[in-house]
Amino acid sequence: MPTLAERLGASPDARLLIVTCADLGLCHAASTGVYDALREGPATSASLVVPAPWAREAASRFRGEDVGVRLTLNAEHDRYRWGPLTQAPSLLDGDGGFPRTLDDVWDHADVDEVRRECRAQIERAVLWGFDISHLDAHLDALVLRPEFFDVYLDLALEFSLPVRLLDAQSERRVGFPVRALAAEAGVLFPDHMACLPAPGVRQSFLDLLAGLGPGVTELTLHPAVDSPELRAAMADWEARVADHVLLVADRGLAAAAEEAGVTLIGYRPLRDAMRDAMRSA
Repeated sequence: MPTLAERLGASPDARLLIVTCADLGLCHAASTGVYDALREGPATSASLVVPAPWAREAASRFRGEDVGVRLTLNAEHDRYRWGPLTQAPSLLDGDGGFPRTLDDVWDHADVDEVRRECRAQIERAVLWGFDISHLDAHLDALVLRPEFFDVYLDLALEFSLPVRLLDAQSERRVGFPVRALAAEAGVLFPDHMACLPAPGVRQSFLDLLAGLGPGVTELTLHPAVDSPELRAAMADWEARVADHVLLVADRGLAAAAEEAGVTLIGYRPLRDAMRDAMRSA
């Protein structure tokens, strides 16, 4: 079987990196930070939180970038709330928004309501004009339980979209083979997942490039511009601002990737390869 890199037209030992900016639409500061990173920095993809309060405004600024949908069943921030598009009773907590914790979702959510809500989020993004590149699962809520993962996989197949998944090491802690199930269904996903141990630190990014193995790796960051809104809403605002500074203020990261022999790509090559295979089948 060809490797994912080969299916994308690269050599089997190619080192390909997707730099994803999560939480487009979460708040105005996050949307600005994500678009800055896509347009001025080395970021190659983003994920949209469709039910979040600023998602429609983020859609108004879309210029065709590589953007996926971050399927969302939680509103985890204490002071900042949002809820389901479908007003599904099993997806509401006492505040009238999504539950804060994963356990609350898993204990109370009706799977049929989860499916309707997630499909509504995808369809809303399409209605707003996004050319969706992939699916992501906020807090991995749709990945860590088999009945929810079935919804995730079914929607990936329905809309012919690749997905963000756990890496092989994390999968072993879940207890069921999410990667094998996705592969058997013909759904594409990156070979490896990566994170920066120190948010916003340039050397961490350079170390990641140096140690990158063959295949497709995804790095997810959360850039946001500093603002009173961000500080009031997000307990982790400092890390988000640091990611923005790293991706936008440091103009040498794309060149550093090229010098390290790493090719920056988005999710659309994976989507195109997946759709080509589905058409052939």
